[in-house]
Amino acid sequence: MEDSKYKTSISSPENNPKTNLLGLTKAEIKSLLNKINLPNFRASQIWNWIYRSGTIDFNEMTNISKELRFLLSKNFNIWRPKISSTHQSQDGTIKWLLKLDDGNEVETVWIPDEERGTLCISSQVGCTLTCKFCHTGTQRLVRNLSSSEIVGQVMLAMDQLKDWPSASENRLLTSIVLMGMGEPLFNYENVKKALEIIMDHSGISLSRRRITLSTSGIVPEIKKCGDDLGVNLAISLHATNDNLRNELVPINKKYDIKQLLDAVRSYARISNSRRVTWEYVMLKGVNDTAQDAKNLVKLIKGIPSKINLIPFNEWPCSPYECSEEDSINNFAKIIMKAGYASPIRTPRGRDVMAACGQLKSLSIKQKKLNIKTL
Repeated sequence: MEDSKYKTSISSPENNPKTNLLGLTKAEIKSLLNKINLPNFRASQIWNWIYRSGTIDFNEMTNISKELRFLLSKNFNIWRPKISSTHQSQDGTIKWLLKLDDGNEVETVWIPDEERGTLCISSQVGCTLTCKFCHTGTQRLVRNLSSSEIVGQVMLAMDQLKDWPSASENRLLTSIVLMGMGEPLFNYENVKKALEIIMDHSGISLSRRRITLSTSGIVPEIKKCGDDLGVNLAISLHATNDNLRNELVPINKKYDIKQLLDAVRSYARISNSRRVTWEYVMLKGVNDTAQDAKNLVKLIKGIPSKINLIPFNEWPCSPYECSEEDSINNFAKIIMKAGYASPIRTPRGRDVMAACGQLKSLSIKQKKLNIKTL
């Protein structure tokens, strides 16, 4: 059947608002096209144009007839977030403030290195966790991001880096970390769907070994994440006892350290070749003593691990200070002596508030107003 015969099956855009194809799975795109009598191979063609070539204009899909391209453009779009502002650090880090379709904004950070390029993406507008040391935590949760908004951050970064077609040998974007705004496991279904799209070999094709999901410890979702996705797991720990962690990471009051450790031990992909990363922000006079380091070693005993020591990145009115350099180095030595890798993370993008724990937007959750008409 020729494409020209599909025209009468497609509703006019006035009666059928455009559907964004970005963030939909292959199966969902096939289902949409089947409703207008298009065969499955058309879905594969469109998928490849979107995720292999980075195409946002149906008119560029040259292996599809001109008539069908016109009809697709009338009924669908391939929407990306828009850049509200760009801030580039002296160290090459780039922070994009991205505007979403409803006017809310999130931040996405590009961190280039000699051998790899890492994109730090957000999963929520704001955050629900209110961790005391984190600037993002001072912004209450506005809403979850959709799968299209999560994937869209990756697509937009690839646009800006001119990193198409995807999966090339010289690709610039080689790693993704879900360490931006929000708690990924409180938006699990959308995060799962977005990562499955990002990992698909016929599209963006990033290996699960190149993706790290950071969580503050949403215990019920950790096992699901291991079973479903198998990406690298990072745990925002920051304390070795419940009293202090209750203060720094309030979710600990619901899922304490013992429950968290049990969940990590059962994470499907942790082995001698795949280690969990423990993120530990260094706070002066709070969690940075030699005894704290020894307690940390005892806590993670038997778990294949790497400990990322993160010098605290200050933000306006923050209640904490960064640990002294000697304290951080001594802490690292104790952990390394116990046989664990303990890199001290080099702060990136501090001068543009793009470093770990510094992300925040001005989006505010809108309250419904009851207006009485007189």
